[in-house]
Amino acid sequence: MHRIVQRKHDAKVAYGQHGLKRSADHIPHTSKMYCALRRCKPDAPLLEAALHRALQQGFWKGFGNMSGIMTGLIMILVLLLLIMGGVGIAIWRVKSMAQRAFGTSDLREGIRQIEQEYAMTPKSISAMTGLYLPKIKSDFPEFQYDEMKVRAENALTSYLMAVDRMNQGILKEGNRELHDKLEMRIQMLQGAGRREHYKNIKLHRTELCDYKKRDGRCIITFQSAVQYYYTITDENGKIMGGRSDMLTQSRYNTDVIYIQDREKVEDERGLSLGLNCPNCGAPISGTGSKVCEYCGTPVIEVNIHAWTFSNIIEVK
Repeated sequence: MHRIVQRKHDAKVAYGQHGLKRSADHIPHTSKMYCALRRCKPDAPLLEAALHRALQQGFWKGFGNMSGIMTGLIMILVLLLLIMGGVGIAIWRVKSMAQRAFGTSDLREGIRQIEQEYAMTPKSISAMTGLYLPKIKSDFPEFQYDEMKVRAENALTSYLMAVDRMNQGILKEGNRELHDKLEMRIQMLQGAGRREHYKNIKLHRTELCDYKKRDGRCIITFQSAVQYYYTITDENGKIMGGRSDMLTQSRYNTDVIYIQDREKVEDERGLSLGLNCPNCGAPISGTGSKVCEYCGTPVIEVNIHAWTFSNIIEVK
């Protein structure tokens, strides 16, 4: 009897709470602990208690690991919510600004409206008619401003149409210098395999912007605000630049030249200072001509003092 009690006491010491905890710390799996206990052949109640404590300790340890994972997931979720909240606030502010600026909360629609408004707004021009016209009238009392302005607008429109159709003959106004520039431009486009298109040309306003006298010549410059649909295409008709669905606003300078010095004209005819009939714009064959050979208008000595267009250029 004494030996049985002693054996139970030894078993309690060997497989007591302290021993089981130490075994659980060193044995990662409950199955290994179970096999070790089976080899020692302890009493069944003690084995059951040891297994229960080991399973309970493993549960809490796993629960601790799960708690750490859950904490990390919660932190990530909170961070994502903060980011989403910041993005939402930013979007709300952008929409509010767009609503105040453009009258719509859609930023893309607002930008499109700005583009459309810009495309529909004519370019401003340098209107110096009030300053230069009295000087021109003083130098040339018979100068007809309204008539010359119409001619300048027609010359500009014809010039753009000639480029559009690659046909120099469309331009009826202008001296040899202007026609040479137009021909060179068309040849450059043909060499590059490109075409420039000017559709629905409309002039908004034309005013005098400059008047100067030099080298026996007087030069009056008209500036025009003009709009059109502008595109550049290749030989296959593919659009390489510009937009066919949006207007282009621009401005052009048109120079009108007047030759005062007969010797200057005769010396520089080879430099494209040709003269034109003041009525129809046709070139006059010689300085001694008395009548225009195309329309029959008398040009007695007026051929020396005729106004003619010498340059058309876009102003950026």
